[in-house]
Amino acid sequence: MVRLEEITTIRAPIELCFDLARSVEVHLLGNIHFGEQAVATGGVTSGLIEMGQHVTWRAKHFGAWHNLTSEITAMVRPVYFQDAMVQGIFQSMRHEHYFRPLPSGETEMKDVFCFAAPLPILGVLAEFLVLRRYMRALLQERNEVIKQVAESSEWRKYLPQF
Repeated sequence: MVRLEEITTIRAPIELCFDLARSVEVHLLGNIHFGEQAVATGGVTSGLIEMGQHVTWRAKHFGAWHNLTSEITAMVRPVYFQDAMVQGIFQSMRHEHYFRPLPSGETEMKDVFCFAAPLPILGVLAEFLVLRRYMRALLQERNEVIKQVAESSEWRKYLPQF
C-alpha cells in the first residue's frame, strides 16, 4: 500500500477551502485533460458531496477509460472528511482531507492518500515504478486548482451561497 501526504497552504477561510474540496465541479477542473466526468449511476454528479453520498468518476488514465466510485465515509465540517473507493480498479483507496486554520488567516489543507494496486506482486511493482509518482502529480494538480479558485473570486461560481 502506498501512503502519500501533501500539505497546501491557501489564503482563504477554512470553510471555503473545505467546501471547494467537496465540489464536484472543482474536482473536474483539476482533471480536465483526462476527460474526467462525474457519471450518473445513482450518485452525485454536481454540487457539494455530503456524508454518505457517492460519486462515480470516469476518466482516461494510461490510455484506457476507468470508472471509480467513491463515497464520503466520514465528515466533521469544516476540519475533516474522508472518501473511500467502493468500486474501481484499485484493491483499495482512501483519501483523508484535513483542514486547519492558521494564525495568519490562511488555511492548511492536508491530504493523506492511501491506495493499493490490484495485483499482488505486479501491483507492488507498479506502485513503486509508476503509480506513486502518477497519483502524487494528480493530487498536487487537484490541490493547486483548489488553491487558485479559493484565492481568486472564481470560487463564487462554485459556492454562490457562501
